[in-house]
Amino acid sequence: MAIKVISFYQEGCMGCEEQVPILREVEKDLGIEIGEIDAVKNPEYIKTYNLRVTPTTLVVEGDEVRERMEGLVHREDLEAAIRRHLQKPLPR
Repeated sequence: MAIKVISFYQEGCMGCEEQVPILREVEKDLGIEIGEIDAVKNPEYIKTYNLRVTPTTLVVEGDEVRERMEGLVHREDLEAAIRRHLQKPLPR
């Protein structure tokens, strides 16, 4: 089953703004797409994923959260979390 990576943010969040270029780097490095959702404008996700802070980045497989990273996540940590759940290992 394929994984999805979702990053939740809100307008005016400094950590969220800092997270965006990291997300772009990881997308490019791993050849994946990371979904971005404004948690305030989409409050149903707050309850669904028990969101407490922004940014929050999730690695989801099916309906199950496999990794939860709250706050600003450094590129290396985000890549490592995603790699743990990919179907086939990507070259480094």
